[in-house]
Amino acid sequence: MDYRDTVLLPRTSFPMRAELPKREPLLLERWRRENLYEQILRARSAGPRFILHDGPPFANGDAHLGHALNKTLKDLVLKSRNMMGFFAPYIPGWDCHGLPIETKVVKESFVRVPGSLIPIKELPSGEFLEAKVELPGGAPIPKGEVHAGEEGIKADDKGFQYERHGPLYIRRKCAEYAQRYVEIQREQFERLGIFGDWEHPYRTMDPAYEAEVLLLFADLVEKGLVFEGLRPVFWSIGCRTALAEAEVEYQPQIDPAIDVEFPLLPESCREVGISEDARLLIWTTTPWTLPANLAVALNPELPYGLYSARGRHLLVAEARAHAIPGLENAPCVRHFPRGEELLGLRYRHPLLPRTGLVYGASFVTGESGTGFVHIAPGHGMEDYLLGQEHGLPPLSPVDDEGRFTEECGLPELVGLSVREEGNPKIIELLESAGFLWAKRDYEHDYPHCWRSKTPIIFRSVRQWFIDVKAFQQEALRAIEEVEWLPARARNRIRGAVESRRDWCVSRQRYWGIPLPVFYRPDGSAVLEPEAIRKLAREVAKEGTDLWYATDEEALARKLGLPAGLRKGADTLDVWIDSGSSHAAVLRPRGEFPADLYLEGSDQHRGWFQSSLLLSVARSGQAPYRTVLTNGFVMDLDGRKLSKMAGARGLPEFISQFGADIVRLWVASEDYRDDVPFSQEILSRISDTYRLLRNSFRILLANLHDFDPSRNRVSEEDFPELERYMADRLRILVRTVVEAYRRYEFPAACHALTRFCSTELSAFYIDVLKDRLYCDAADGTARRASQTLLHRMAESLFRLAAPILPFTAEEAWEALGKKASVHLELFPEEAAPKSDPPFAERWTRILELRALSNEALEVSRRAKEIGKALEAEVEVQTPHFDSADEELLAEVFLVSRVRVRRGESPAVRVRPASGRQCARCWKYSEEVGKTDPAHPALCPRCTGVVQANRSRS
Repeated sequence: MDYRDTVLLPRTSFPMRAELPKREPLLLERWRRENLYEQILRARSAGPRFILHDGPPFANGDAHLGHALNKTLKDLVLKSRNMMGFFAPYIPGWDCHGLPIETKVVKESFVRVPGSLIPIKELPSGEFLEAKVELPGGAPIPKGEVHAGEEGIKADDKGFQYERHGPLYIRRKCAEYAQRYVEIQREQFERLGIFGDWEHPYRTMDPAYEAEVLLLFADLVEKGLVFEGLRPVFWSIGCRTALAEAEVEYQPQIDPAIDVEFPLLPESCREVGISEDARLLIWTTTPWTLPANLAVALNPELPYGLYSARGRHLLVAEARAHAIPGLENAPCVRHFPRGEELLGLRYRHPLLPRTGLVYGASFVTGESGTGFVHIAPGHGMEDYLLGQEHGLPPLSPVDDEGRFTEECGLPELVGLSVREEGNPKIIELLESAGFLWAKRDYEHDYPHCWRSKTPIIFRSVRQWFIDVKAFQQEALRAIEEVEWLPARARNRIRGAVESRRDWCVSRQRYWGIPLPVFYRPDGSAVLEPEAIRKLAREVAKEGTDLWYATDEEALARKLGLPAGLRKGADTLDVWIDSGSSHAAVLRPRGEFPADLYLEGSDQHRGWFQSSLLLSVARSGQAPYRTVLTNGFVMDLDGRKLSKMAGARGLPEFISQFGADIVRLWVASEDYRDDVPFSQEILSRISDTYRLLRNSFRILLANLHDFDPSRNRVSEEDFPELERYMADRLRILVRTVVEAYRRYEFPAACHALTRFCSTELSAFYIDVLKDRLYCDAADGTARRASQTLLHRMAESLFRLAAPILPFTAEEAWEALGKKASVHLELFPEEAAPKSDPPFAERWTRILELRALSNEALEVSRRAKEIGKALEAEVEVQTPHFDSADEELLAEVFLVSRVRVRRGESPAVRVRPASGRQCARCWKYSEEVGKTDPAHPALCPRCTGVVQANRSRS
């Protein structure tokens, strides 16, 4: 007789083949249709609040893998907090102003015509000319990529017509560009399975947001923290604007390093008793700054020496003489134990009719250079501070385009670009004048503009600043009150704040919030808090375009200012925009301070810091309670993928693998350090996903005939195996929920994966197969097993939901649930019910199982048995007796176990006696003895078949 139809084999409609790129969009559409995010918030409305404040990405391109990492981490936090019972809303945001967007818009306004290059050309008034070109046949004009300021063909050469546009035109184009990418990124983030209020995000270009920024700025002005000054700033020649520190990135570069002789005045030489032809030797990698030299600095604590070489006498630090070309073996003719003996020496500039003094400075070291540093107060912050100490002006003879002005004092340099043309020309002039001692190439990390990718210069420009020094100590105290994760991040943010004296907040751009300053005819500034607040009220209604659209007289009158004023042309640094989000988003919603800020580690110089400084300056406290940082996504060669040209974007990987695979990659990695990524890594993650999905499928398949409302068995009636596995499940729940609580997502991922692969698939399901397939459908042991399997399914699907929102939803639905899994709470974090002796007993059972598996493998290799059910195992142990034989046989997956008392555990395998049951395949001496109608069945199987027949 064929008994296959009597075996209760697993079945399910939950497919092993995920087809995530096809299935996920269908679930996403259903979630939108059902307003699932709003349902979650309603379900949690009575819970404690948890506020994660979104740091706004720039709306200037497709989402990349860096976005995927950060946005998924935020979603893991929020989904898990919601499933812990918190009310955890998510308001996404976008940074819409600033240089990145304006640069792209201007670049896209160039057209390339065969044989001609026609740019939009900026006029002195700040207006633009747009080329209107008609090609034969009405063909479209292709876009070209050229840099702003590049020369084009004059209008009258080819008869091209130009249309005049002012700042409002550029601002409108920028707003359109930003909104386009807000929509693109929103769709890409939603596709990643991220829940949030996508219909009501915050955008830094929204009038209400801009108004809040201006109100915060007014408070800083009222406190006397905003001032105008002439001092060195990071200046981007490529973008023709000042930059914030966070907008500067360092890249390897080769520059000319030169040693230059500065001749001492004879009277100074006589004062210290050295020959009157003595010279100071300075070292610099920025020859172009020499025309701005006003002093020389030394370290008063270092020893110095006068060396004789090439017929000259040169003063250098003794620690550096051996490393200077031409001085390696030169004799020291005069020793100065301390540099302070040389303070006050006067020298003559090597190229200009100018003299200067030698001052002391602790930043001069004996580790590089010559021990003498040339000081140009207009071209470096340390130089500037030293100049301020000694009354030296911040001379900076360089214009916005990075070209020398007449103020440099050298007609040969006027109009030359300082780096490309100025450096070699100055070296040539020094060589001709006989003051160039040595030159060589020098490779080092040099600051570059983050957008134009061109080297920046330090240049003194009249700019507006926030006086960070005035509240720096308060900011440092606030840092100590915040939890920083990982803990090392505290030192990073502290170091960044300690090193700041002031913050340059003015930008020479159009696309941004205007810096609300007016100027009198004499050039003096009018920056009035009440006028700014009035402006903010108008901006809340009309947006900041009104600054450019309204006549100066009318605007001044509206703001209560006198006539005859000129509007300022600068905009505020975009880090003011985003750093004010706590004022524009959190405070109006009653969510200040936020529970968590979560961004990349570079934001210690960026958003974390700007938010902290603005919040402390205004209210005296940090805008966040906890700050969590993630690393960068790197390829296997250690390159940052978000910065690589041509790097594949997030949509491409989602369309290939599905969002849940990308999310599983994020959850699996130690995100607090840099995160490696490659196609191979994602393929390996796919294997892990298949393991989890297969476990979900196994659970569902073995519950095909289980109705929890009718078939559930009380845990008090569980067999011992189920009691043990129920404890293992409780331990899993506690482990995973605690990992979520501590933001340790890799630990949650590892615990889920290990449970599914080791405890569920490789052990429990393997042991259960006989009971699930061959016991009577309503047998108590079988229903107990299914009761626990159902509990496992409910628990696993909920625990996995933050990481695999689409797959968990699909599995939850296959379990017969009507409402979304994301409306559920995590399983209860109960402690294991069994006592320690029970846990110790199961440790010994599993140790014996391992010994049994080893012995079975030996017997298989010796051809003594085939499958494990063909074996009988004899166990020698001091801990078990004959009452445990049935349980041990079930756990060992053999037909019979015989227990013999003995001191040391030992296992022996032999072929099982009796005959093999045709239904369950176990060997038994009772096969065929129960019912002559079923001579090939064991007693258990005979009873099941008889019962089935009687029911039918």
